[in-house]
Amino acid sequence: MRTIADSSAEKLLHDLVAIPSPSRQESEAAAFLTGWMRRHGYDDAFVDEAGNAVGVIGTGARQLVLLGHIDTFGGFPPVRLDGRRLYGRGSVDAKGPLCAFAVAAARSRPAEEVQIIVIGAVEEEAATSRGAHFALSQYQPECCVIGEPSRWDRITLGYKGRLLLDWRWEGGLSHSAGEAPSPAERALAYWQRVKSTCDQFNTGIASLYARLDPSIRDINTWQEGVNGVAEMTVGFRLPPDIEPSEILCRFPASGGATVSGRGAECAFSGDKNSALSRQFRRAIRKRGGAPRFVYKTGTSDMNIVGPRWGCPILAYGPGDSALDHRPDEHIDLDEYLRAIAVLTLVLDTV
Repeated sequence: MRTIADSSAEKLLHDLVAIPSPSRQESEAAAFLTGWMRRHGYDDAFVDEAGNAVGVIGTGARQLVLLGHIDTFGGFPPVRLDGRRLYGRGSVDAKGPLCAFAVAAARSRPAEEVQIIVIGAVEEEAATSRGAHFALSQYQPECCVIGEPSRWDRITLGYKGRLLLDWRWEGGLSHSAGEAPSPAERALAYWQRVKSTCDQFNTGIASLYARLDPSIRDINTWQEGVNGVAEMTVGFRLPPDIEPSEILCRFPASGGATVSGRGAECAFSGDKNSALSRQFRRAIRKRGGAPRFVYKTGTSDMNIVGPRWGCPILAYGPGDSALDHRPDEHIDLDEYLRAIAVLTLVLDTV
């Protein structure tokens, strides 16, 4: 067991949040985190071929993977402390959970047959999820914890699926006083059809996890010579009973437009009664909490590794996910320390 003071744990999070690391620009943050791991007793720490920050403790055959992500949403609001609140991009999503992994692993006393692998994956915030896809080929864990904010006393069991649909129309322009729809009107007509169909699907469905939710991610129009062009990206959050491939069938293009899909991920849920889940519930209770289960309406790297690894899996980490991507993103440092304590208990007994 390595002795790491709470003040050192807080400094790690502050310093990592202070390093900008939007998707595809994670190299400085990855180098910093692996350097910290080497200085704090990890048996090995390195940046892998995908750019992931990886730390390893132990040499046992039973692999436990703690898969967080080191990239963040764009923008870089000022990093500052306000009492026990740390403000800054990634403080919640998801450097808070990742640093909790790193500290808890360093503090833990795992069994001799256990190997703990902490991963700060790249490009989780992008549709590519490059870091998680690379990790799939490198490890075969006995169980996996995904680093995402859920509050210190909650366990995330599942995430909805996703598809990004790119719609495009190009054609001859007509006078604005005429009857032909403009490129922008064509895009909005397609969106209204999507929205109406999804509203019909959701009729009578109370659970957010079971709904089919669309949103306009981007919409642009412009003129190229005598032609007008409109492009729109519609994002879909998919319930467990809808595959991404079904979306293209449900919402085909018409009127000369084209559609294509990308970033497809199926919804995925872990087993609430797994041994891993039971260990987390016991650890939360030992720290004075009342554990609860949640299902998220977004996606995470669980959607990628869960189906392939086929092991007990859940997501855990400090922070309020309602603050993800917001200018006032911040984490309560006391909650961060409580999450580290829960994780350390789990790693000592896994």
